[in-house]
Amino acid sequence: MKTAPIPVILLTGFLGSGKSTLLGRILRDPRFSDTAVVVNEFGEVGLDGFLVEHSLEQTVEMTSGCLCCTIRGDVRQTLLSLHRRQAEGKVPAFERLIIETTGLADPAPVLHTLMTEPRLANRYMLGGVVTTVDAVTAEMTLERHAESVKQVAVADRIVLTKTDMVLDPTSKSDLEILKSDLQRLNPGARIVDRHDAGFDLRQLFDTSLYDPATKSIDVQRWLNSEAYEDSESAHADDHQHAHEHDHGHDHHHEDGHGHHHDINRHGDDIEAFSLVFDEPISSTAFTFALDLLISSKGADLLRVKGILNILDKPETPVVIHGVQHVFHDPVWLDAWPDTDRRSKIVFITRGISKATVKTLFDAITTLASSREETEPELEPEPAS
Repeated sequence: MKTAPIPVILLTGFLGSGKSTLLGRILRDPRFSDTAVVVNEFGEVGLDGFLVEHSLEQTVEMTSGCLCCTIRGDVRQTLLSLHRRQAEGKVPAFERLIIETTGLADPAPVLHTLMTEPRLANRYMLGGVVTTVDAVTAEMTLERHAESVKQVAVADRIVLTKTDMVLDPTSKSDLEILKSDLQRLNPGARIVDRHDAGFDLRQLFDTSLYDPATKSIDVQRWLNSEAYEDSESAHADDHQHAHEHDHGHDHHHEDGHGHHHDINRHGDDIEAFSLVFDEPISSTAFTFALDLLISSKGADLLRVKGILNILDKPETPVVIHGVQHVFHDPVWLDAWPDTDRRSKIVFITRGISKATVKTLFDAITTLASSREETEPELEPEPAS
């Protein structure tokens, strides 16, 4: 009997943003006894006093029951070895897996590995990306390090850390501005505060398209296209307000405060938007348009997610998901999640505008439709 793939959560965040502290909490929590964690070094997550077993394979079992191992060489081999030893009963069974990346790491290569390696695809699936952000140093980090902007842009969940150090009114105001900036970079990601009284570690694991608990697919929660639409509307309102404000007042702020903090040169070119198609679309036309976009701008497609109404199969929608030039195999659903049958695609891009993407898709789909309408039907040859 084939078992469902194990969801993988990628835990990323810049140096000093609190990844290891957060991971330590997960490892010590008995609720996650069915979780395996892959880290770079045991020492980074402060496991002293919690090790039960330390084998030659660099795997330890926590007192909570959680399984922890270090990456030895290629992450692909680490994951395959872990899965094999689970099947052989050499390590406890696990229902989810967390991979911690280094602070300077671009998360894309690990995501590509999960999406493209056939042996992993049969055993694991991408559950989501969780990014930690240091509330105290985030503005400077996002300004100076392009990697940190990308970590935020590809996230499904953003965890603010060190907010307990934000005490004075000015810092609290800056924190609200930071949240706004993060939401602009990635409207679809839910932002949670690790120091909030209501914070629950389980909030980090409800990011997957597939819900292992209910054995079902939750497209609406995963896609969250409404957040992109709301963000675009708010951004347009802000732009109009700023335009009117600039024309009505000629001033500047000597102290650098009193205005919106932009995320500077590394964040200015990040765009998040959604495309909605009211009518079913041609599979051939959509694939052609997407291939053109990937071939010319693949490295700048930070994340793409969508649900499509395909012309030939209007009753069975298809889900797409890609990171840069690499896309998961499409997932065909048995039925639509609700009465809305429109195709919806959300994009987070670097240096690619919504207008560019929309023009491309509109042109290709229009061309395909016109060809279908004008192409003469083939008459059957008369029997000889």
